[in-house]
Amino acid sequence: MRVAYQAGVLRALSEAGLTFAHADGTSGGTINLAMLFSGHTPVEMCDRWRTLDVHDFVSLMPLHEYARAHDMPAMGDADGIIEKVFPHLAIDAARINAAQGMAGTFNVCNFTRKTNEAISHDRITRDLLVAGISLPVFMPPVAVGEDLYLDSVWIKDANLWEAVRRGAEELWLVWCIGNTAKYENGIFAQYVHMIELSANGGLFEEFDRIRALNARIEAGDSPFGQEQPIRLHVIKPEDPLPLDPDLYLGHIDTATLIDMGYADARRYLSTRTPGGVPFEPSVTQMNTAVPGLTIRETMQGSFVVGETDPEAGHERGNREGTHLAMHAAVTIRDMARFIDDPDHLGELTGHIDFTPFGDNIPASHGVFNLFSPTDAPETKYMVYELGFTHEGRDYYLAGKKEVRDDPGFDLWADTTTLFTRFHEGADASGAVVGAGILRLGVPDLVNLVKTMHATNTETAVDQMSVYAKFGRFFLGALWDSYAAFATAAE
Repeated sequence: MRVAYQAGVLRALSEAGLTFAHADGTSGGTINLAMLFSGHTPVEMCDRWRTLDVHDFVSLMPLHEYARAHDMPAMGDADGIIEKVFPHLAIDAARINAAQGMAGTFNVCNFTRKTNEAISHDRITRDLLVAGISLPVFMPPVAVGEDLYLDSVWIKDANLWEAVRRGAEELWLVWCIGNTAKYENGIFAQYVHMIELSANGGLFEEFDRIRALNARIEAGDSPFGQEQPIRLHVIKPEDPLPLDPDLYLGHIDTATLIDMGYADARRYLSTRTPGGVPFEPSVTQMNTAVPGLTIRETMQGSFVVGETDPEAGHERGNREGTHLAMHAAVTIRDMARFIDDPDHLGELTGHIDFTPFGDNIPASHGVFNLFSPTDAPETKYMVYELGFTHEGRDYYLAGKKEVRDDPGFDLWADTTTLFTRFHEGADASGAVVGAGILRLGVPDLVNLVKTMHATNTETAVDQMSVYAKFGRFFLGALWDSYAAFATAAE
């Protein structure tokens, strides 16, 4: 399910003007590769991921199979993928075979021979595409001729050598497999650990092989034609991505994953060096996760370019029919640190829909901030800021909720009204070029609370502790109302 993240990365790479001679995919990465070679742009790929019902991936075996669990071929079959997922993503084997302009290779595991096979795009079939994402236990192997095929993640999750032997001098790796020092309890988590061990281990062996080849190239011995040592660029999340159950249960959605991938890619593009990163295991390491919180919310309202005051922009936007929607995901990676931090900073990813600009414009970076100004301790500001690019120009959306501890019951209105301005440039120091007011309706507020999810917690008690810490810090007495919603949503 991490493949939606990859689609966001591809959009950012495309917008940066990068082009490639060869693309290679393994496991879930073959899905994006298939979409790309079916003729879809990264923007179209993101749109299809955003509208996919992820429950369609799950297709159960006939009931009688579960009566003989000791002899089941798998927990599910490929019917949902073949009949629903591939059609929605518009994956077409014939179009893949006929694609021109770039070479593509799809990695599948030949279980019969215990080898990885890199199938060129002109020879890929629907059956091999299914085999490429058929993980043991969850899906059965696929028979192709006299051999059985499976997902190749166990032996090669990124086939760098396939690009190297084709003469590549620059490699771009989109890496979504976790790599932390934390060992999780539970059967599913440990199944994932096995994938992490084999995938990272296989990658690091390729790193060793390429370092040895680079030494040969520098010495004038270049068996594959490279004229200079091979360089590596890696785009990955800073923290491990959520696992499939979180997506299936709605704790995160594909739109948020796309936004995360886009933002991570933009961050790497803005800081990369020509030499890239070393061929060392450290390049896939991620932060060790600690208890935190995620919240998704959509706020929308009247907004116009040409006003600097949110009230005036709201009124004019109502008259002219121009609206803006901000689809945002707040991430607090470390709840304890967030509360102790005097600035109470979190992360914000998201995208906007704006009448004059279009829909699903992803943010390159964002900030969530919750603080009290020193001259008004009875007031809290909730700050939402997103930077984005439209038609080559940088803009910065800066919104602020003013939450006041006034007598009465106006706190609901305070927490659902965002006074918003557009700035030119990459931050809030630029000139204001637009303004308006975004609001969270009652249905949206209920959905927001349902999306509130305690991350990296092992028990229900741990989850409630995270909710309580955030709620008491922010809402005080009103937390009881929010907590009731959050408990019901879980």
